[in-house]
Order: sequence, then structure tokens, then C-alpha cells
Amino acid sequence: MPVTESMFLVAETRDQPMHVGGLQLFAPREGQTAEALADEFSERFHAATDIAPMFLKRPATPAQVAGYTAWTEDDDVDFDYHIRHIILPRPGEIKDLLRYVSQNHGALLDRRRPMWEIHIIEGLKDGRVALYSKVHHSVVDGVTALRLLQRSLSTDPADRSGTAFWDMELVRRRRRRHAANKTDRSWLDRVTGAASAVVDTAGQVVGMAPAAARVATAGVFDKDYVAPLQMAPSTILNQSIGSARRFAAQDWPVERLRAVARYQHMTINDVIIAMCAGALRSYLTDQGGLPDESLIAMVPVSLHSEGDSDGNAVTAMSVRMATDLESPAERVAAIKASTAGAKNVIRGLKPLQSLALGAATIWPLAFATVPGFVEYTPRGFNLIISNVPGPETPLYWNGARLDGCYPVSIPMEGLAMNITVTTIGGKAGFGIIGARAQLPSLQRILVHLETALSELEDLPPAS
Repeated sequence: MPVTESMFLVAETRDQPMHVGGLQLFAPREGQTAEALADEFSERFHAATDIAPMFLKRPATPAQVAGYTAWTEDDDVDFDYHIRHIILPRPGEIKDLLRYVSQNHGALLDRRRPMWEIHIIEGLKDGRVALYSKVHHSVVDGVTALRLLQRSLSTDPADRSGTAFWDMELVRRRRRRHAANKTDRSWLDRVTGAASAVVDTAGQVVGMAPAAARVATAGVFDKDYVAPLQMAPSTILNQSIGSARRFAAQDWPVERLRAVARYQHMTINDVIIAMCAGALRSYLTDQGGLPDESLIAMVPVSLHSEGDSDGNAVTAMSVRMATDLESPAERVAAIKASTAGAKNVIRGLKPLQSLALGAATIWPLAFATVPGFVEYTPRGFNLIISNVPGPETPLYWNGARLDGCYPVSIPMEGLAMNITVTTIGGKAGFGIIGARAQLPSLQRILVHLETALSELEDLPPAS
């Protein structure tokens, strides 16, 4: 088991489950009832018995010893355990759905089984059907999770080949597409390419020291770059947490974010950070806990490339959110400068060096469960904000349209809130997960996000 996977098992405790999740809403196709769609999900999922290896593996036995170092595979997956079919209590409002996700996301996955579940949820009064899934982070990262969802969907509303995301047929389809896109290479080309890869990897390792010097230099001379080990202020976001969760979700048209990005000469990712900055400034003010210094966000950066393997491949950068600035225009300028400084450093690094930078950025998480660590050790960031982009075109599962897609991520000891966004099908779906007892009125963040976006839309165009 690679350390990039085992670290999520080592970090897991009862109060800190380490699974990622997703909530999707589907509108039934014309003439189909919600009950029929939910039954179709259940039937297709139970029929998908040819399971991809990723969804067969579990930590080796005994799970708390060998399970940190090696995987094993289950020969027999109990679908009645992994696939849950439930009906929400009346009146079936969205808040009832979010309450269900909140209650279930704090429960640990069973390490003696393959570590995933999917919940088929009907009973919404608007007629839609929800899927809530949870998969352990040692198995997938956020980018892979979205990839798996996309592969089970189609851009064609007439397509009826929809299946479960663990279906091995999806893996075979991907391999066939990848093979068709590759050009034939001679034996000598392949050998030369392999040799070049070995040389490149060796060069990246040798180049670690100069890369570290580059990062250190940026930390000293670039006032906008937040280097690893720079300290973030203490807030209510950074305290010891329990296992109970609260989940809030909402989406905004991507075109609204794109318009702000265009007028302010920034990326959509910068717009998302600016929305979160304005919302957190308002939320912490409501709670009487806005610090004088700016919050710092850790922003994961995917290292996945087209056609690479599924799993975990991510580094991280730290961004100053400028929550100490009242003016939205000044906040935007500061966020743009901070993300630009971080990107300049990452662009100069090779993949292995980027992974090392990410490890240096997130290293305190490995010790967060040590008694007293959160209370008495300075932290490098206040929360994690992720953006996982997906396709712009509408997506369907057997004709049922994907009408909402919201990530459900991981609060951690000392990081009581996590904000993850997916941009898919023309919507930016925000999923905010937090420690229930430590972050009161978490759902108010949604109102503050809308206010923050409106403030950005009211700014004059950047020169």
C-alpha cells in the first residue's frame, strides 16, 4: 500500500472519518416516476457484479496492523450492505435530504469490507431522486471520484447503458478509448521512453534540494506567497472536533462565476476562493470570531493527467484569503496576488517535487490526533477549499438528467470546516461539511456565499 493511501487510514479516528462523499440529484426522464427511477438505480446496481478491483480491495487483516501497509481483495461483496435504498420522511424537503447526509457522513466505513457505500434516496417532494455515496480517501481522491461518476453517465439522453460506478465494464470502455487514442510506437520507442522516465525520476529526486531552495526563496522575497509552515490565525474553525456532522449544499450558475472572472481578470478558482472569503468573513463576524489576520486556505491542486491511473495524485498550495480586508475589491486583488504567487512556485516544480511541496504543506494533519497538538501547535492554514472541475454539457443516467452534484468532504481535527466545489453541467455545486457542535448555524454560509458573489458582480471591471 503506497504511503499516499495508507496516510488516510493512519489519520482516521472515530471523530475523524476519512472518507469522501458525493450527493447527486437526478430528475426522472419524461414519463418516469421517482419511484421507478429509484428502483432502476437499485436493479442496475445490484446487477453490476463484475466489480472493478478498486472496489474489491480492503485493508489487510488484521485491519489495525497489516491494514496500514497492504491491501487485500474481497471475493464476495455483500451488495445488501453496500447499497442502501431509503425513503425520506415527509415532507421530503431538501433540508431533510441534507439532514440525512449529515447524519450518515460521520459514520466510519467498515475496514473489514471494501470501503464504499451508495445510498439511493427517494421521497423528495420535488420528484427528484438522490444518490449519496461515500468512498474511503485511501481508495480515491476527489478528482478520481468525479471521474468515476462521469464514466457512469452519458451526454446522450437516449443512452440506456447506465450502470454502477464500480462496474468493470466502465474500466474496459476507458481502456479501449485510451488504446484507440494512442499512436503505435516501435519497441525501441517504448524502451527509450521507459529509460527517459527513469532518468527523469532520478533527476527530480536529485533536484529536490534546489526545489526546496526555490520555495524558501519565494517565502522570503515574495510577500504574496504563503510558504509551508507560515502561521495562520486561531479561529473557531481550528479546534478539536467530534464525529457529528452538518452538511449544507447549494449551486450557482457557472456563467455567473465566469462573468466575474472575465471582468476581474481572474480564474474561476479565484472567484470561488473570493466567494468563500466573503462568506467566511461574514460567518465569523456573526459568531464574534473574525480574526485580525487573514484566514489561510489550503487549496489542493490535482496532478492527474488525461489517461493516467485512478487513485490519489494531488499536491497543495496555501492561499491568503484577505478576510481582514473589508473592501471586496481589495480582497479580490489580494487573492489574485496570493494564488499567482503559489502557482508561480508550483509551475517550476517537477511532479515528485510538487508532491513533496504538498506533503510539506499538509504535514501537520498527520499529527492532528495527537493529544494537545491542535490546542498548542501553530497551524499553517485554517480550512481546505477544493474545486473539482467537470464537463459543461448536461449528463444523464439512462435518460435521467443529473440536476445537482455536491461534494461531501472531510472535516478534521483542527479543521472543523471543509468547502469543496464541483463545476459540472453548467452549475457550480458547493458542498460545505462541518463539525456540528463546533460550528453553529453552518447553513448560514449559503446565504453569505450568495451575498459575496453579488458583491463581486457589483465591482467595476478590473483595468
